[in-house]
Amino acid sequence: MALPNQQTVDYPSFKLVIVGDGGTGKTTFVKRHLTGEFEKKYEPTIGVEVHPLDFSTNCGKIRFYCWDTAGQEKFGGLRDGYYIHGQCAIIMFDVTARLTYKNVPTWHRDLCRVCENIPIVLCGNKVDVKNRQVKAKQVTFHRKKNLQYYEISAKSNYNFEKPFLYLARKLAGDSTLHFVGAVALAPPEVHIDLAAQQQHEQELLMASNQPLPDDDDDAFDA
Repeated sequence: MALPNQQTVDYPSFKLVIVGDGGTGKTTFVKRHLTGEFEKKYEPTIGVEVHPLDFSTNCGKIRFYCWDTAGQEKFGGLRDGYYIHGQCAIIMFDVTARLTYKNVPTWHRDLCRVCENIPIVLCGNKVDVKNRQVKAKQVTFHRKKNLQYYEISAKSNYNFEKPFLYLARKLAGDSTLHFVGAVALAPPEVHIDLAAQQQHEQELLMASNQPLPDDDDDAFDA
């Protein structure tokens, strides 16, 4: 799903839709991948930037055409033209802003209305920030909807590849697919406290074995 003025490639390529509230770090995340930043194209009619991100796998090269909303989401909802023919998706929220997590179900609903049964990854961004508002154990939406969840930090490149690897495996129908060679990423702008993040990931693991709360809002009263 390249744009009309964008070069197509002779290896598998997929339209990846990235949604979430404004300011959650979607654009920063995509721009970490240097080749995608270099080759981006803009489609003003839908207010979208499309970044082609290439990854080398043990099965050959693949490309994700990452559709980034370029701030249009502030007008409330996105046009169907943005979602149409989407083959996979990332929903992003900011762990330092509770409202961005509360809005995840709305983004998920809009996405699924147009794109049925596509692989989706939920990403909690900005885990490098000390003062988290959304704790790992409070993130339950992915369990209700059977999505994959990753904690990421766009600015420190933490877990950058994981959403792409998960989606590539789902699209290829091959759980053994893996990336080969390093991805060209911009140097980290911040450094993450790995010990603290490992503790969050442990909390996430423990929470995944607990029964789901009846209502997501309950999690925020603690």
